[in-house]
Amino acid sequence: MTVSTVLKNVRLIGYSGLQNVVVEDGRITAISDWVSQEGVDMGGDYVSLGGVDLQINGALGLAFTELREENLEKLHEICRYLWQTGVDQFLVTIITAPVANIHQSLEVIRKFKQQPPRQREAEILGVHLEGPFLNPEKRGAHPAEYLLPLTLDNVKTVLADYTDLVKIITLAPELDPRGDIIPYLRSLGITVSLGHSLATAEEAEKAFQQGATMVTHAFNAMPSLHHRQGGLLAEAIVNPAVYCGLIADGVHVSPRMMAVLLKASGFDKGVFLVSDALSPLGLNDGVYPWEGSTIEVKNGTARLPDGTLAGTTQPLLKGAENLFAWGICDLQQAISLVTVSPRKALGWPVSILGAPAVNLLRWRGDETSKTLYWQRVF
Repeated sequence: MTVSTVLKNVRLIGYSGLQNVVVEDGRITAISDWVSQEGVDMGGDYVSLGGVDLQINGALGLAFTELREENLEKLHEICRYLWQTGVDQFLVTIITAPVANIHQSLEVIRKFKQQPPRQREAEILGVHLEGPFLNPEKRGAHPAEYLLPLTLDNVKTVLADYTDLVKIITLAPELDPRGDIIPYLRSLGITVSLGHSLATAEEAEKAFQQGATMVTHAFNAMPSLHHRQGGLLAEAIVNPAVYCGLIADGVHVSPRMMAVLLKASGFDKGVFLVSDALSPLGLNDGVYPWEGSTIEVKNGTARLPDGTLAGTTQPLLKGAENLFAWGICDLQQAISLVTVSPRKALGWPVSILGAPAVNLLRWRGDETSKTLYWQRVF
């Protein structure tokens, strides 16, 4: 027996006016500006797919670079937590580490993905390798002793037989003077993101021509914009085929510079938000172990003992709330930056049709208080 529900008077990104969303047996089966049956009145609120986080390093005290087989159930706990924060899907981000550690984490993710999916858990799409092919001068919090030269042999060694799991690799293109790495990665279906880099404008342009389509945490771990030397970031902004990841916590990048980037890039047409959250995500502020050292989390910002900015513990959708509160984005743009643009950056078709209804988010923005509210619909 088919169980049907209608969400009436809904706003959808990409549609004009109010729509009605038909849910049958737990999935979206139709979108129409007219339906005959009664339904649940959504009062003109936006309804969207959940968020997609393409760069998250851990949560609830577990760093993804340190995964062990005994962490499989903990991963389910993290997936439940992320779903509760509005995230439908995410990429486990593995940062620079010994190759054996990288392979160990990849093997755990492989075993996790072989398990039957559970409802009300965010889905692990695969892995984002942030390193180890980074410029030592822009390594940030990445341990220098585990960085590797960007050679084809090293890339093959790191990927091993996990090419099906790796969806994004962040690398510094200036480390590849031969120019054969990016085409090789693209031939495997891996998205190449430029980051932790000192690439000149010419080196960045060449990398984009070779097939790189992303920039990792724009502004951070790269030269700033300069009126005579635009560099990597300027080349990304003017290239319509490139998406920039952005950490919207107000610490990694100032609100004013975020506004510059977003307006210059056409908002969700060229930018997507990431959390770049570290393992204390979901925990209180404090001092936590991190990659053989410690990080101190204050007000959601994590730093190494020497003060180096290491990351954040801000959930993905908090970034959208921030942009709306700071008046940088309108309601639709803020929603799109965490739900639509990450999917487009991966080259996916974006449609709510066929999606599980349990993942839908309902959004409402209060222009007076500049507050953005969201909740799961079901």
